[in-house]
Amino acid sequence: MKSDVAIRTEELRRVFRTRKREAKKQKREIVALDGISFEVPRGELFGVLGPNGAGKTTTIKILATLLTPSSGRAWVAGVDVAADPKAARHHIGMVSGGETSGYGLLTVEENLWMFSQFYGMDTRVARARIRELLAVVGLGDRARTKIYHLSTGMRQKMNFVRGFLTEPEILFLDEPTLGLDVQTARSLRGFVSNWLVEHPDRTILLTTHAMHEADELCGRVAIIDKGRILACDAPANLKRALKREAIVRLRIGGLEDVRPVVAGVPGVSRFTQTACDDSVEADLILSSDAALTSLLAALEAGGGTLLALEKREPTLEDVFLDVVGHGFEEPNGGGAA
Repeated sequence: MKSDVAIRTEELRRVFRTRKREAKKQKREIVALDGISFEVPRGELFGVLGPNGAGKTTTIKILATLLTPSSGRAWVAGVDVAADPKAARHHIGMVSGGETSGYGLLTVEENLWMFSQFYGMDTRVARARIRELLAVVGLGDRARTKIYHLSTGMRQKMNFVRGFLTEPEILFLDEPTLGLDVQTARSLRGFVSNWLVEHPDRTILLTTHAMHEADELCGRVAIIDKGRILACDAPANLKRALKREAIVRLRIGGLEDVRPVVAGVPGVSRFTQTACDDSVEADLILSSDAALTSLLAALEAGGGTLLALEKREPTLEDVFLDVVGHGFEEPNGGGAA
């Protein structure tokens, strides 16, 4: 593998097998990854977006040596993660959103110091680094607080500190801002950006449900669904490619569900709706501006009243909707996350 490539997967596949409870005890296969291949050069912050069950977390777990692939291969820092997981672990770190790690009877500082010793960090360096990172995430005054006294959000901040503490060569961030307030999440995104500027030889792979997070941080994003990569490029390039289509947001009164009306209109590429108190807000991607005229006529004929119309520039969420065909909240019929 090329020395400038930090992460590489080649036809990576992972199948989970479960047993049904019927008398015959037939096995059922769930395909979490279906032959994905990608490369991440050193120094890049690479994002992976996908609905629930698309294969994002499965990808990270394989790369972090927590799962073995059913077939295909994966490398981190040139090391095959399945063939030599012990060597691979020397190059990586991981932060998972919602993780509940730590020993409850130990303080925040004691937990982090203990973790640093697993990696052989000098005690003086480790304690200075712990103080610095706790201040960044707003836990400076909680260093001596026992873990069992921390809220879920505070635990996630501590997990974030743990991930960056050893300054790993390759860092996996799996929904790292999950459960955090807006201000803290913004601070952590700023820290991640600055960290990569200060450590240009480091690499981060990020999974997130927050489109603005991926748009702000990632040099490139891969959109995956049902275990397959559907698109991979810089966010700006993905949005630019979508500009050929018309993207509109409508607010419609008089209808509780506009799907039956929209379904019969030619030129509607993708569609989502959100119910409001007295109206429905719909985001649509149209194959052309001309399709909007037909759409408005169909809504009027169906008893709907147009309350507002906005034509927008494409967002990364629009790209996701166009590529995948539905939002994060909608089931995809896939397998593991």
